[in-house]
Amino acid sequence: MKPPVDSFQDRGRRAAEAKQKALENLRAKPPVDPEIVAQRQAARLRREAAEAEKRAARKAAQDAAREAKAAEALAKAASIPPPPTEAEKKLARDARYAARKNRK
Repeated sequence: MKPPVDSFQDRGRRAAEAKQKALENLRAKPPVDPEIVAQRQAARLRREAAEAEKRAARKAAQDAAREAKAAEALAKAASIPPPPTEAEKKLARDARYAARKNRK
């Protein structure tokens, strides 16, 4: 069977009819009840407030963890003894030499 051959005008007319039908369907929808809109908006605001609270709690926990880590690093750095001075190095070397000489 051969498909029907449509002209350009026929396709344009069908497209316009489909567009008009879609517009009529859209206009035929009942309007949204303002009470339902208010309920949805209130629910959205509650949801956003809960999410903001979660974000704030998460950020506070991350900040606390970061501060604890920084304090730990500072304490670790404070517990490391400073490197020996040249005089201390010389005394240690002299003590090793003296101990080796006394063994012989």
